Amino acid sequence: MFKAITLCMWLFSSNSLVSSEYIYEGLSDSAEPDWWQTEIIYQIYVRSFKDSNGDGIGDLNGITEKVPYFKTINVGAVWLSPIFLSPQNDFGYDISDYKEIDPLYGSMADFERMRDEFHKHGIKILLDFVPNHTSDEHEWFQKSIKKIEPFSDYYVWKDPIRDEYGNNTPPSNWLGVFNSGSAWEWNEERQQYYLHQFQVKQPDLNYRNPSVREEIKNTLLYWLGRGVDGFRFDAVNYLYEREDLADEPKSNKIGYLDTDYDSLLHTSTLDQPETYTIVRQWRQVLDSYRTREKKTKFMMVECYSPFNQTMMYYGNNSEPGAHFPFNFLFIGTFDQQSDAAQVHEMIKSWIYGMPTGMWPNWVLGNHDNARVASRSNPMLVDGLHMIQHLLPGTSVTYYGDELGMIDTNVRWDQTVDPAGLNVGPYRFLKFSRDPVRTPFPWDSSYNAGFSNSSTLWLPLNADYWKKNMADESRHKSNLKSYRQLSQLRRSPTFVRGDLHLYTLSKWVFGFSRSFYDHPTYFIVVNFGSEIETVNLLEARGTLPLTLKVKVSSINSGYVTGNVLCTEKVLLRPKAALVLTTSRINEA
Repeated sequence: MFKAITLCMWLFSSNSLVSSEYIYEGLSDSAEPDWWQTEIIYQIYVRSFKDSNGDGIGDLNGITEKVPYFKTINVGAVWLSPIFLSPQNDFGYDISDYKEIDPLYGSMADFERMRDEFHKHGIKILLDFVPNHTSDEHEWFQKSIKKIEPFSDYYVWKDPIRDEYGNNTPPSNWLGVFNSGSAWEWNEERQQYYLHQFQVKQPDLNYRNPSVREEIKNTLLYWLGRGVDGFRFDAVNYLYEREDLADEPKSNKIGYLDTDYDSLLHTSTLDQPETYTIVRQWRQVLDSYRTREKKTKFMMVECYSPFNQTMMYYGNNSEPGAHFPFNFLFIGTFDQQSDAAQVHEMIKSWIYGMPTGMWPNWVLGNHDNARVASRSNPMLVDGLHMIQHLLPGTSVTYYGDELGMIDTNVRWDQTVDPAGLNVGPYRFLKFSRDPVRTPFPWDSSYNAGFSNSSTLWLPLNADYWKKNMADESRHKSNLKSYRQLSQLRRSPTFVRGDLHLYTLSKWVFGFSRSFYDHPTYFIVVNFGSEIETVNLLEARGTLPLTLKVKVSSINSGYVTGNVLCTEKVLLRPKAALVLTTSRINEA
């Protein structure tokens, strides 16, 4: 499917050192890409997308109302944050019934109407599935407390360790992800501790119990039967823990309290060998369903794991795992100090690190991390989207990033995210995810067109009056650049073409895509803070003496159709261009 090759050249001129690498030879003529390889996957944070009933919270009918919008930005699949029945302690990631829709978002009839509307428009629908834990209000947990069979061992229950005074203490030193202290909670009725790697109200399922594995398999089949096209699996690297409950060593990271999750190295609770086995089993469930329907049922998995462990979630050609684990390099590695060589190496590392025949993906944002415009620079958004959409691989977009949304200022008294609430008013800004989850700004009207309620679940960004979908559709904007790129990525050069990477200067990164007699494209991004002039002929001598601007970042000073001298391309700070050998109306 995907074959990486290496050919390195260092090209010298009087004042520059340019590195060029031939990374990828493109799809073979006989290979036909599957739908998930060519389409953009768009993450909808349901609570914040569109409110249809005036309660200040987004819902399924609101999404259905906006389905035509996705066609305007060339999205091929949407991934919905959890919509299952939930007490909403962690906003849907605490599920009390996997087979019911939470009334907050609508009904099963609303879901089916939304599903049909997406499918009518040729858009696939993916559900966010939370396999590691349930809500403590789930029927399984309530029966497990009472040791009602077969639920007695559906969760991870352990006896206490008695200290020298005869007091109960947790079975290990494991800590909760949300910095709430121990990952073990004492249950008075059962007289044992249960494991909760996230909130106290999110007990971990026991995957060493075959009945639990069967329950989850049946749940996947239930939703496949309801017409979903696949799943995003949440926090898969937490599924298994060491059976001996070995304490985890100190991380010695600076700036963390002893009760903070990052104060430990998670050698006993993450990426255990059995986890990869169950991911492969889930892939078998989806592939067997595909055999009946003749359409690929897709799975992607979330794991903030070391690089080598992340790659193992792909599986291999004989025993495939996920279609891909999320590529978080542009979230966890890229920052405002990153230069061209670092970006070059990040891209190369993922492509070379994948098992043979696997497919890359590129992620710039999600609901757990600061928005890309805030992490990097608002002026870099277009350039990063050029990289994301025009490299070989699947693009995953977080809602609002196409507008260049920045993090919203959410005060302590407005904070609802447990990750922020758990650490108190003096540290919440470091941990809260609320700033990246605020309502989508549709226009400059009341509440940005999101809701007619007088109270919203989270505040709008204060710039909604100018940074909104309607206004950005009318002038040169991040949204217009996104639309151009999302259309361009469907052309043969980007679906099937080869890939060269270039470090054009310390701060200017570039890459080119070409495919037989189709137009060649050269993308350049200036990550620096100074004006740069680069000679693209030094990087690729077969280019013509002039290139045309196909897409330009909002800060570039260029527009589509401008003709530039290939030997002298001027880039403003943070500016980016897609240049082509083609006529502008030619794909």
